[in-house]
Amino acid sequence: MLQGTPGRVREYYDEHPISEARVLEALAAQGFGGPLTAEALFEFDQDHYGGLAAVDALAGRAGVGASSRVLDLCAGLGGPARFLASRRGSAVVALELHPGRAAGAARLNRLVKQTRVAVVRADAATLPFANGAFDACLSQEALLHIADKPAVLAECHRVLVPGGRLAFTDWIAFPSLGDRERERLWEWMAATTLQTLDGYRALLGRASFTAVEAEDLSGEWRSIVRKRLELHRALRPQREARLGQRSYEECDQLHAYFVRLIEAGKLGGGRFTATR
Repeated sequence: MLQGTPGRVREYYDEHPISEARVLEALAAQGFGGPLTAEALFEFDQDHYGGLAAVDALAGRAGVGASSRVLDLCAGLGGPARFLASRRGSAVVALELHPGRAAGAARLNRLVKQTRVAVVRADAATLPFANGAFDACLSQEALLHIADKPAVLAECHRVLVPGGRLAFTDWIAFPSLGDRERERLWEWMAATTLQTLDGYRALLGRASFTAVEAEDLSGEWRSIVRKRLELHRALRPQREARLGQRSYEECDQLHAYFVRLIEAGKLGGGRFTATR
């Protein structure tokens, strides 16, 4: 299943509905013109569950403040990184492997004149940073795309200062998730390996992290995906006009599949924090 994983992940984000172009289209539709601020993007550039509150919760658990050097791992279009820089005053490195999303993040930074966020295109499993380069490392719903999770966690441990904090969210599997369901998640969303709560606890321990905490967010995410499905269906005419009927129906099937898996207690979300 994992053969060709980087290519599948790239394909997934090549076709992702949240993109630089979509963000700019949404801004235009809202009538934004002239100079923009990072805050103007927040409604449109947060490609994760829970919105700004979820970013703020991770930042709080990681102790992120104005003097913090923060690594945003698998940062996408850089929405959370811009939020941390704008609201907490942190210096943030937004690391992203996908070339289009890394370039889009950099262009959006320039558009809003965000100078406290630096975009670096690199692999999370081989970070191009010195030991102890960061005070905190954050990530949201990204590690499911990476097969070698031990390597990523070991790299996070290496680049954090002693006492530095790692905080991330990710999709988690429950024992009832079957092999065919895992395959469909791989086919649709490039989910290479899905961990359990206990699986992540063990991986973090083996990477020499301490004070490991794991929170089950499945109930919260269940409500979010259900609302997203309802909104998707309410906006069917507009989305069919933009995407085409076939693409709309494929997206609808994916949303419905997520909801079924989560409501059946097979798939959920987790938030993890640990200390270097």
